[in-house]
Amino acid sequence: MSSAWKVAYADFVTALMAFFLLMWILNMTPPETKQGLASYFSEQALLDTSNASAISNNALINRTDKLDLSEAKMSELERSHYLIAKKLQTVLMQDGVPQNASGLSADDVGVQLRISNDALFKPGSTEFSPLALKVLDEVLGILKEYNLYLVIRGHADSEEAAGSSFPSGWELSAARAAAAAHYLTSKGISPTRLRAVGYGDSRPLEPGNSPESRQSNRRLEFHFHRPDAMSYSIVY
Repeated sequence: MSSAWKVAYADFVTALMAFFLLMWILNMTPPETKQGLASYFSEQALLDTSNASAISNNALINRTDKLDLSEAKMSELERSHYLIAKKLQTVLMQDGVPQNASGLSADDVGVQLRISNDALFKPGSTEFSPLALKVLDEVLGILKEYNLYLVIRGHADSEEAAGSSFPSGWELSAARAAAAAHYLTSKGISPTRLRAVGYGDSRPLEPGNSPESRQSNRRLEFHFHRPDAMSYSIVY
């Protein structure tokens, strides 16, 4: 007599047990955590906000605005993400970075700061503006205070390298990300905690080639994340 049905039956029972385990976990999960997970997996939550006064669309970050951190039932990861986002928010507001030139976002891996190249660099170059040095010093302070790693992503619009000494936006964006990383290492941050990546115009925030779209797309991103997430594709 064939025993093939026993294998199929065992697979069915295993799947059924897994289903009931999942239902039990979902039933035990607090509503705010479910909301945070839903925000993370939604397409909109993965996008930066152009409003410098907002921290993130992620409910795991937003819900802490009304809580006392000493009493809130937050994980250490959530707490650190919240505090870092608040620090970065203060930087943007104090330094007067235009709202349409900056943004903050968060996910379960880390927190990201985005600032337009127009505010950080002289046109077509890697020369820092006074504002860039202030921002980099704040980034430096966060890296010294928290055990975090940082990915610096350089982006250029489709025409930004024109008239510069760089043959294309790829080289320009990579050189700007590398310049930011070099500044941080010169101040004592270990190179093993940093990654610098240049994307040129391959990852635009806004579609099209209008002046407004190009302004949004030329940017530098600082993504702070846990050390164990260095190998995740999401951090690059």
